[in-house]
Amino acid sequence: MRDDVLPVAVQTRALALAAENQLPAYLYDLPALRAQATQIRDALAGAGVEFLYAAKANPDPELLRVIAPLTDGIEVASGGELEHVTDALPGARVAFGGPGKTDRELMTAIRRGVWRLHVESLRELNRVIALAGRRPVDVLLRANLPFGVTGAALNMSGPFGMDEEALAVAARTARDAAAAGSGVRVRGVHVHLASGLDAEQKLTLDRRVLAWALWWMGEHLPGLESPEVNLGGGMTVDYAEPGHHFDWESYAKGLAELSDGSCVLRVEPGRSVSVHAGYYVSDVLDLKHTRGQAYAIARGGTHHLRTPATKGHSQPFVALAGPGRTGEPLDNDELTVVGQLCTPKDQLATGVPVRDLRIGDVLVFRMAGAYAWNISHHDFLMHPHPTFAYLDAAD
Repeated sequence: MRDDVLPVAVQTRALALAAENQLPAYLYDLPALRAQATQIRDALAGAGVEFLYAAKANPDPELLRVIAPLTDGIEVASGGELEHVTDALPGARVAFGGPGKTDRELMTAIRRGVWRLHVESLRELNRVIALAGRRPVDVLLRANLPFGVTGAALNMSGPFGMDEEALAVAARTARDAAAAGSGVRVRGVHVHLASGLDAEQKLTLDRRVLAWALWWMGEHLPGLESPEVNLGGGMTVDYAEPGHHFDWESYAKGLAELSDGSCVLRVEPGRSVSVHAGYYVSDVLDLKHTRGQAYAIARGGTHHLRTPATKGHSQPFVALAGPGRTGEPLDNDELTVVGQLCTPKDQLATGVPVRDLRIGDVLVFRMAGAYAWNISHHDFLMHPHPTFAYLDAAD
């Protein structure tokens, strides 16, 4: 079993949680999160690019309070996220996007003074104009462009944003409403077309998006002061190679070369900000062989950490000798780690080599800081929820 890939503070706290019978647990390394957000902020700021954090990746209030001071704002994608973030971060800049916003959500955004509202359809724009009246609301029109993205993990099409015809109508509608006294003002465009892109892929896409955006705003939003282009998120993380991170330095340098200073550039990463700062800590309840396959049954499972089931990968983990380890050791080159759920889909990792693994050993799953607890089906089979623990600078 290897422990050299985990920070000592993470190992120490994980074993303490096991000794205190506090497993399963989510363990968040706040100094590591701060360092990651700082690196992103510094790289982007050097290129003159604004940095929003996409709260959908992980809206834990402790994480938000670390990230927020290092960003230009927080992006939310529902009324619930909007209320949660504005409660946790009073006075923060918040951008609100996502399809299917209800009137209640839109009114919450207007009343709470949302900084930017990303409008997904012409009907939504008309509803915002009607609800806002003369109250000021700054909006970006979200574009759904026919740009193919090779190698993307996810293409954001369908309900997201407007095609060129609808965008042109939206621009005229907003301009006419403003002339009639509406407080709604279009500030630019939002374009998020794909996820799972490395720096080179993202820059290739951003180059096309920016060229289109500058032309389109010149045609349909003439005279707009400080036009804005939100290039979205979609920066890749590599669960198969946890040490491989998105290349923020080269990405920021590329954006700086793309920009001519004629507009405000903005990005809104989520997963790549928080993923490496989170760990899901469990322990081995049982070891068994069934029809030639070795299994470790872990406390918890995909009802806590749904990421591997959703993404179809093995969640990387490190096994530590637990304080109550017992029984015969297991050495196996193709171990499958499962949870406690009554479904064969409750798999956290497959094909994993282990040495000297025993019942009671502690499993520390890495890269659990994004789209993990917050996307999981928490109450399936009514198992207990995990503990939440935080490392701070004193640990």
